[in-house]
Amino acid sequence: MRWWDIAPVLELEHDLFPEDSWSAGMFWSELAHARGPHATRRYLVAEDGGRIVGYAGLAAAGDLADVQTIAAARDQWGTGLGARLLTELLRAATAFECAEVLLEVRVDNTRAQRLYERFGFEPIGFRRGYYQPGNVDALVMRLSDPARSVSSASSVRSETHG
Repeated sequence: MRWWDIAPVLELEHDLFPEDSWSAGMFWSELAHARGPHATRRYLVAEDGGRIVGYAGLAAAGDLADVQTIAAARDQWGTGLGARLLTELLRAATAFECAEVLLEVRVDNTRAQRLYERFGFEPIGFRRGYYQPGNVDALVMRLSDPARSVSSASSVRSETHG
């Protein structure tokens, strides 16, 4: 993701997360930490025919990474785009030498929870009222050894699409 992607990403962000969408400033702030020798962020976009259809971001600190955001356009649901974006984030976590990856997901987003579980994420707790203004709880999930999960995802992909 680059600065010129922020406007189309925001359109998708507002469509998918109308109550608790990120602001342009939040994306700018994250991208400010995504380049150079001391980068601690990895943000990417997925395009289809020149249209941004998904995006994802990861923050790293020490040996811990946190999935900041991951989203796929509604017409991309069920296509595997979410899994491809998550795979790239886990590759970034491995490159950052992170031993664990954390994320928060809305308790009512069972589709996303199933995706994370397929990658080996396990629930470890809740953050009450995390998503505002709707006051929706977040399920906190953790993945130990993201490098192993990326290897598993790659081998599954090559077996099924070989």
